Amino acid sequence: MKEKKEKKPGGGKRALKVIGIIILVLACICVIGGTVSVIGNKANTKKALSFAKVAYENQLVPEKDAHGNYTFVTDRELRVMQLTDVHIGGGWMSLKKDAMALNAVAAMITAEKPDLVIVTGDIGYPVFFQSGTFNNKASAKIFATLMDQLGVYWTMCFGNHDTEVYSFYPREKMGDYYTNSGLEYCLFQPGPEDVDGVGNQIITVKNTQGAITQLLYVLDSHSYTKDDFTGFMRKYDNIHQNQIDWYADTLAAYNAENQSVAAAAGIVAPETVKSAMFFHIPLVEYRDAWVEYLNNGFTDTENVKHIYGIAGEGSQVICCGIGEDNLFETMQALGSTQAVFCGHDHLNNFSLDYKGIRLTYGKSVDYLAYYGIYKLGSQRGCTMITFAPDGSFDCVPESYYQDKYKSLYEKETVTMQEETALETFKY
Repeated sequence: MKEKKEKKPGGGKRALKVIGIIILVLACICVIGGTVSVIGNKANTKKALSFAKVAYENQLVPEKDAHGNYTFVTDRELRVMQLTDVHIGGGWMSLKKDAMALNAVAAMITAEKPDLVIVTGDIGYPVFFQSGTFNNKASAKIFATLMDQLGVYWTMCFGNHDTEVYSFYPREKMGDYYTNSGLEYCLFQPGPEDVDGVGNQIITVKNTQGAITQLLYVLDSHSYTKDDFTGFMRKYDNIHQNQIDWYADTLAAYNAENQSVAAAAGIVAPETVKSAMFFHIPLVEYRDAWVEYLNNGFTDTENVKHIYGIAGEGSQVICCGIGEDNLFETMQALGSTQAVFCGHDHLNNFSLDYKGIRLTYGKSVDYLAYYGIYKLGSQRGCTMITFAPDGSFDCVPESYYQDKYKSLYEKETVTMQEETALETFKY
């Protein structure tokens, strides 16, 4: 028989020491990282406060209507800037890139002087291994400080990264921050409690006779499905049915109200008010439209008219919700919504007319989330949307690297990717 080897004394103690050292090192990293984050975020807040207020000649000031929704009254076109995927990390690992994002946002808003800015999700990016923090309110505070300093009216919808499952603050808490923190220019509203999501809201546009010329719906497109609550598998959620029902019901109410106002004023108003929608995660129809266009040799079809842009996301192309919803079909049936604006896929910047509804990706701001994206420039910018008094609209993608966007701090040097060789983008 082989003799059993005797265990050397102290083996367990050594293992405990190693574990203890590892814990101590991690604790030191957290403490040091947290301290640097606080100091760095104060510096970026100071930077946000260094920008001058936007020089408006006659700034439109929204007021709440009888339904409690913010309303712009004007007989001219309403100019809306769509920003998306700003991705401020708010932690010690992202401080420099956060400053670059602030510089870009301030430069574009200052030059364009929009009546309203709508951010279609992912203001924040509290992903620890890239930002160095789980504190998603830190990034929200920095961005909100900038917007108040610029003096521009704005609202937002949540993206999947704004409130990750591992973030400090859930959607309800973040919605409360945007609503109840005394932000002078933030128009965010949490929305009806009996409708899924936080931030389902309507902004109305009226002429001086009181008739509605445009409804702007801002919806919460949620984050991940229940079986992928961490988001690691990229199973994205869809717009929920009670949100679609709310859209249909509120549209019917505004249609009836508009007819009443028009009759009292002795003017003619369309039976159906025109509208546009803003949310983060694209509908499956974005994918359907692009694939149909691709399969037709990048040529228009009976259903698809290419307006501008490409899908630059590589093999997956469109990261839409994985389930089914009938929002697009409802929009078609009701005949109100002419356009949908989303974000989420940072390298997609196309705009397609699909079965009579314009589906558009906003240009992203992101310097942080996609590895190496801070070195690239073709995708970075904003989307300028004009809503005319007759209910029509147009939108134009604007590159941040144009000379008209004069930044207070030096712009970074980037590579402008060639938007050619569409054949390389296969689905």
